[in-house]
Amino acid sequence: MSAPAAEAQARATADAVARASYGKLIAFLAAHTRDVAAAEDALSDAFAAALENWPRTGCPDHPEAWLLTVARRRAIDAGRRQQRGQKVTRELELLAGLENEEAPQVPDLRLELMFACAHPAIERSVRAPLMLQVVLGINAATIASAFLVAPATMGQRLVRAKNRIREAGVPFERPLREDLADRLDAVLDAIYAAYAEGWADPGGTDAARRDLAEEAVYLGGVLRELLPREPEVLGLLALMLYAEARRKARRSACGDYVPLDAQDPSRWDLRMIDTAESLLRRAAAFGSPGRFQLEAALQSAHVHRRRSGAANWASVVALYDALLALGGSPVVAVNRAVAIAEWQGAEAALAALGALEGDSRLIQYQPYWAARAELSARAGRQDDARRAYELAIGLERDAAVRRFLQWRQAALRP
Repeated sequence: MSAPAAEAQARATADAVARASYGKLIAFLAAHTRDVAAAEDALSDAFAAALENWPRTGCPDHPEAWLLTVARRRAIDAGRRQQRGQKVTRELELLAGLENEEAPQVPDLRLELMFACAHPAIERSVRAPLMLQVVLGINAATIASAFLVAPATMGQRLVRAKNRIREAGVPFERPLREDLADRLDAVLDAIYAAYAEGWADPGGTDAARRDLAEEAVYLGGVLRELLPREPEVLGLLALMLYAEARRKARRSACGDYVPLDAQDPSRWDLRMIDTAESLLRRAAAFGSPGRFQLEAALQSAHVHRRRSGAANWASVVALYDALLALGGSPVVAVNRAVAIAEWQGAEAALAALGALEGDSRLIQYQPYWAARAELSARAGRQDDARRAYELAIGLERDAAVRRFLQWRQAALRP
């Protein structure tokens, strides 16, 4: 094999392992030392070593185990250099004890790591973002965008949280049932945020977001097996399955973006929708509605409208009202305004959006500007629509959605 071909194969293998196993490797390393930052550094060194060695020696049969072995050694070396007393010595002993173990199958401790990130010692607002970075390898800038926070601020919060895990000796274990309620919300938030990132890349063309949706659905399924009587766990899994069922219908044969109301329901995965409906009914039977159950109910309402042809916008708005009452999210408020437009008209929807104008979190939020553009166009405010489309187009990462927005802008009257 030529040198360029060997380098390309090594990089492709490393990328595939990073997508499939980054969180598993971090969780396994950090579970023994409780030092997430050190685990990340060691794994980063291991990937660098792989890209240096694999083009010369060939990709190993078990690249995941190869990376884990090298990362262990790097972590031990780094710990020996620091020599911070008995605690570090014990950490080195734990890692050294694993040195000779063959591990072609790395145990999946990601849920344990996620619950550790949701420990009471960690600031509540950073728990879900921390999980996204250390479990799924999402960078701080992307996380900051998902949570409507400045990237520098998010980066500082994540560093402090990792230090806190080490200093407090947070255990990597699934909490007792009495401790679960305080941690579960953050775990659910992180899984859904990961799904949303993967959902934003329907074609799987963005290496940083590829497979995230599949991983999120998998983690949601594992969580359901662990907590089958938690209604919000059932609601989250139902929500993701409703969305996942429509994945193929979101793009035309030539790759153009297709909005929900223009999708062909025959392209939806009806078996997946039936599973989601069953999960939602099971969650509702507990009589304890929450955010993810309401979000799933919204998806169910949209599916019913498209399949039956019966308008149900008043019910949709009522569900958004219930969501707003739970948390007051500006993202929910934007979606509610779009639903109001279908029920009461564009002017009423623009009035609802007007209440959000002072919220600085929406300045970089693309769906806000896309909604404002569409509603302004419907209300005959062509100049306002044109300016809002400009902002939405500039903020959109998906090329297909960007083309759709440009087409909508070009259709405005001069």
